[in-house]
Amino acid sequence: MPSARLPATRSDATRNIAAALMTLLADMLALYLKTRNFDWHACGPHFRDYHGVFSEHSEQIFATFDAIAERARKIGGTTLRSVGHIQQFQHVLDNDGVCVTAHEMLAELREDNIQLAARMREVHALCEGHGDVATTSLVETCIDQAERRTWFLSETDR
Repeated sequence: MPSARLPATRSDATRNIAAALMTLLADMLALYLKTRNFDWHACGPHFRDYHGVFSEHSEQIFATFDAIAERARKIGGTTLRSVGHIQQFQHVLDNDGVCVTAHEMLAELREDNIQLAARMREVHALCEGHGDVATTSLVETCIDQAERRTWFLSETDR
């Protein structure tokens, strides 16, 4: 006989969703800094194209921070407090390379966005499972943006 699952309490939902949002925010901050780093260090014959793509993407990522952090606070959770705190949660790896080619930059950011979108889908499923429509909607927008960035990075690197 299958065991009946008890519905999560509100505190469980808040704790789980707020933790997922904290990790999502850490990844978005790490991706922002990496994208901005590549924007600052792009070079070569297609500098203007790469610089424009990286700049646009970093601005788009930056624009998500408040919505994610405020959502975590609205539901009763907490959010990130420092760079050290970000490092505890981020999955997006830093790139401190001195000489990264444009092709490597595009490929790395493309893979980061693919992986980020996959983690966002997990957050989406969690929020949906707890009936949190507002957070689910916010995450859907973030997924769409990550998929758009992936597409741009793929097309730029053809």
